[in-house]
Amino acid sequence: MTVEPDACAVAHGAADVGADEKTLVAVFASPVASYLLSYAADLGYHTVLYEPDAARATDVRTACDIRTTIPPLDHTADVVVTDHHRTELGPVLKDALTAGDARWVGVLGNPRHEGPHVSALTALGLPSNEIARVHRPVGLNIGSRRPAEIAIAVLAGLLADRNGKPGGFEFA
Repeated sequence: MTVEPDACAVAHGAADVGADEKTLVAVFASPVASYLLSYAADLGYHTVLYEPDAARATDVRTACDIRTTIPPLDHTADVVVTDHHRTELGPVLKDALTAGDARWVGVLGNPRHEGPHVSALTALGLPSNEIARVHRPVGLNIGSRRPAEIAIAVLAGLLADRNGKPGGFEFA
């Protein structure tokens, strides 16, 4: 049985909660990716920007590993596509789904419309069960409108998922 540290001791920095290995791969340089990578580093993630267009990678203003090809992904990796309008969406998502064993893959976008990733991945011949692994929408529904808020909502959703919690203000 694992003994959880006292919540007050954790909040005051007096208890060691241990380190768990986790990686965040933000796909495509964007304002959301900048905040996502910065905040994720503060949360203990190893941060990676996957930007196939090296010229765009300079748009991200945070220290992280920058890759023009998908890095190897293991069970510690969460992958978040931050721009669903890019023409490379299908190939990049296919790479993310087939480059190992990512824990979680998602695409930002409006939940009221079918994501463009569905037709892009279908056209690339991915089976429906692989396409269904792509989460959309991503993050907690907090009414985010600004890139920093979207990043917070995404990370809160990922943390809730990692911890087996639904997110929000219900505590069980």
